[in-house]
Amino acid sequence: MARGKIQIKKIENQTNRQVTYSKRRNGLFKKANELTVLCDAKVSIVMISSTGKLHEFISPSITTKQLFDLYQKTVGVDLWNSHYEKMQEQLRKLKDVNRNLRKEIRQRMGESLNDLNYEQLEELMENVDNSLKLIRERKYKVIGNQIETYKKKVRNVQEIHRNLLLEFDARQEDPYGGLVEQDGDYNSVLGFPNGGGARILALRLQPNHHHHLHSGGGSDITTFGLG
Repeated sequence: MARGKIQIKKIENQTNRQVTYSKRRNGLFKKANELTVLCDAKVSIVMISSTGKLHEFISPSITTKQLFDLYQKTVGVDLWNSHYEKMQEQLRKLKDVNRNLRKEIRQRMGESLNDLNYEQLEELMENVDNSLKLIRERKYKVIGNQIETYKKKVRNVQEIHRNLLLEFDARQEDPYGGLVEQDGDYNSVLGFPNGGGARILALRLQPNHHHHLHSGGGSDITTFGLG
């Protein structure tokens, strides 16, 4: 059965369009490769799909640059000349901008003023005054932020100091740290029931006879009883 003739028009269904593009692209690249092998032709194909994807084919015996150079030589045109001229023009503009900016910077530093007339000098002074105003505002803002930071640090230190004073006063009022309630028995707290038989050894070093520790003189030991 003979195939019907396909009407050439845009395929509206996106999926079908992509499938058709892929199949025909592969077929086109296959024909290009056959031309390269059978006829020793130099073939280059560049394709960009509707989704922006680039596909290309070029004969293995030549590079893309060589092919473009051959095209320019054969046709007698310079593909890069207009683009090169545009790049040169853009470069000249950038150089002019850079030169003017450098000159303005030197003038703001008090240099290269000989070519300025009175109106230009007035404008320069106004610009410098405005710049100084902005710099001062920024400076005062930075100083204000630093002052606020230092104030917070001082408040934190004062709070720590106040808490330490309260803790110290509390320990002065209760030197035993709350171990013994009011009217309690200190002997029972220390582990000596009924207050009997307990003795505490106190070691007292004579300040003027430290050498006794090394000479065998020993230390004064006093025993105190509890109860």
